[in-house]
Amino acid sequence: MPVKTDTTDATPRPRFHIARRLLWITAALVTAALGVMVVYLLLAPKNSPLLPGEGQGVRANLLGSSPHPNPLPAGEGNYTGSPGCRKCHEEFYRLWATSFHGLAMQPYSAAFAKEHLTASTGAIQVGHSKYRPELTADGGWIVEQNADGEKKFPIAHVMGGKNVYYFLTPLDRGRLQVLPLAYDVHQKKWFDMPASGVRHFADRADAPLDWRHSAYTFNTSCYSCHVSQLSRNYDPETKTYHTVWTEPGINCETCHGPGAEHVRVCESAPAGRAPADLKIISTKRLTVQQLNDSCAPCHAKMIALTATFRPGDRFFDHFDLVTLDDQDFYPDGRDLGENYTLATWRLSPCAQSGRLNCAYCHTSSGRYRFRENPNGACLPCHAEKIADVKTHSFHPADGPGNRCTDCHMPTTTFALMRRTDHSMRPPMPAATTAFGSPNACNLCHADKDAAWADALVRQWRKRDYQAPVLRWAGLIAAARKHDWSRLPEMLAELTRKDREEIVAASLARLLKDCNDPKKLLALLEAAKDPSPLVRAAAVEALGTVLDRESARALAAACGDEYRLVRIRAAAALSDFPAGAISGADRPAFQNALQEYLASLRARPDHWTSHYNLGNYYLAQGDAAAAAAAFESAIELEPQGLPPYLNASVAYARLGRNATVERMLEKAQAVAPDNPAVYVNLGMLRAEQRRLKEAEAAFRTALKHDPQSAVAAYNLSVLLGQEHLDEALRWAETAYRASPTAKYGYNLAFFQRRKGDAAAAIATLKGVLRKDPDAVDAVLLLGTLVEEQGKPSEAVEVYRAALRNAGLPPVVRRRFEEHIRRLESRREEK
Repeated sequence: MPVKTDTTDATPRPRFHIARRLLWITAALVTAALGVMVVYLLLAPKNSPLLPGEGQGVRANLLGSSPHPNPLPAGEGNYTGSPGCRKCHEEFYRLWATSFHGLAMQPYSAAFAKEHLTASTGAIQVGHSKYRPELTADGGWIVEQNADGEKKFPIAHVMGGKNVYYFLTPLDRGRLQVLPLAYDVHQKKWFDMPASGVRHFADRADAPLDWRHSAYTFNTSCYSCHVSQLSRNYDPETKTYHTVWTEPGINCETCHGPGAEHVRVCESAPAGRAPADLKIISTKRLTVQQLNDSCAPCHAKMIALTATFRPGDRFFDHFDLVTLDDQDFYPDGRDLGENYTLATWRLSPCAQSGRLNCAYCHTSSGRYRFRENPNGACLPCHAEKIADVKTHSFHPADGPGNRCTDCHMPTTTFALMRRTDHSMRPPMPAATTAFGSPNACNLCHADKDAAWADALVRQWRKRDYQAPVLRWAGLIAAARKHDWSRLPEMLAELTRKDREEIVAASLARLLKDCNDPKKLLALLEAAKDPSPLVRAAAVEALGTVLDRESARALAAACGDEYRLVRIRAAAALSDFPAGAISGADRPAFQNALQEYLASLRARPDHWTSHYNLGNYYLAQGDAAAAAAAFESAIELEPQGLPPYLNASVAYARLGRNATVERMLEKAQAVAPDNPAVYVNLGMLRAEQRRLKEAEAAFRTALKHDPQSAVAAYNLSVLLGQEHLDEALRWAETAYRASPTAKYGYNLAFFQRRKGDAAAAIATLKGVLRKDPDAVDAVLLLGTLVEEQGKPSEAVEVYRAALRNAGLPPVVRRRFEEHIRRLESRREEK
């Protein structure tokens, strides 16, 4: 949104600038973890919605009482349900039926309540209301009491049971909602569910969500890890669910695939002879990685890309993984909120060996195999330590601290859920001191401090095994705070040969917020990393560096063997000008782009899908479609900040300033301390010529974020006519925070106005070393050199720019005209 200013100077003035995309949130869904429920963020659904040709027979609806409205045809690819497996696998069925997998969800009944629940001692305050359970022979209810009176919510289903029971009730539009009271299995008491599971975010205060929030809607957030073969059946027009599933719990076919054809061929086979083709997925034939990837979808905090994952598929063809850039992790990778195992598992040296799979320690029904001999799990690889655990652990035999898991897999809790640390790393009390993360020593020795524990482990272990973790955790902590003073160390960590995959991916994601172009080379190298997770994170970050090298790397990544990398590359490349993609690269880009858009449209019930789709439309110049998508995101999540901000950009492009103002008012109400709100508000006020209010808005943005380059830049432009010294200071701030060509040109412009031509020339030369394509910088540098009476040097400035083969013809002609003019004057002399 330019603000016109009268000037006799022919040099182009800096203009007010607002980023085309103010915020790009890749894991922005505000939610709270619910025990073993996995909350899926952003792009698409989790596995198991049935596709055409799958499933058969009667399938449960939300209340478990009516058939699927469209029964699927019999034949190969159909599901039989657990009764079909039981006929030949009675022992496995018995083990499964009583396991936490088999009972991941079950219908509520008075018999269940009598066996598993106790009465509440009174009402429990949750938010502005009080709640109490009412359990009778006729059913169960959670009773709400507030100023509006009393309301009863029937309990329809029960989830969990290992640590906590959660209860579901049917609400309007087909939603199945987690109720505000849950039940602690170990303490045998009811508790406030939302308050127990407060998640952690960088941009807002920790606070419980309302229990009616979509994060607690079963259909939206936690569905397929508690029931089998689920179809969400969401209607975006009416915003209504018609959700159905084959049976509650995680059944055999979740891991083995459709079983109807397996049953048919086995029943048809001659007695005593197994069919050559069993028509079923046999986990015995899966590799270690395939087995681990089969468990991962229910044991990862992740972003789903497709709805088509099947056992044997590669995880990163269907999902992205949340890593340590997320505030639910401590910087050293220990769990703070709920993270569902996979990210910490991939930090484990045992897992990294490629020899360990989940089924080594756990049965297919989820039971631990080594309860009778806990250290037996580690025996095959660590026999010498197991043979003399007392010497290795420095703890008495047969006591606490003598089991491998005591020190290497300590138990912590979140939302009253007990979880073990699957990174299997040794205790690191120095990390407790540095980052506040838990360590195994002090979890047992609660009367001691971390310094006491640290002194002991350093006495026992002469090798400083904590040093590498302290190094990279410190870098993650700094990057989370946008402290880029350690950028060289971060870039070295990202590209070191012995890098940790999870750490490298985390740093690459955090570098999206770093505006220093020095990150480019490291990201280009990381885009070739052996891990698809690291490659995907790197190409996503490359999308913030709009230059030829980034475009080439992103175009190459569109042909990556992993869907995750292709999708991230296409999303990033869609922000680039169309001319940045060569003809040879365009087919791969178009294919990857269609995968990306399909991943967005696969989850019409998630606000983040609409938000990201709006960003795509905004980048393509379709402001009307972008605004509609952002409005859909807002309707689904009224408390989400990013859609309001980016909707204000879309409506500004449509010239609808009144709507821009309304969006910014709502954004300010949602996040009154967010600097981006005030940057956009400043832009609006500048467009309206309410310049004092614009100045105040930019100053407020800088109060909340002193390193906001866009606020500092716009404030310098606003002050440039009447307050040159302050404008120069803000221009310096903007360029220091984000050393880009735009901000460098702005600084040089004001340096020239101040009469410091030498400083301006130095600034412009620095800009052109990083970005030879910066046309305005070339023109201003040529003008400054010419003003100093050095026409030959000015000619060289333009000739150097002409060596750029990618110059647009109109720019090339302009530089050639300057050369002819200068050479003509030289001949005249």
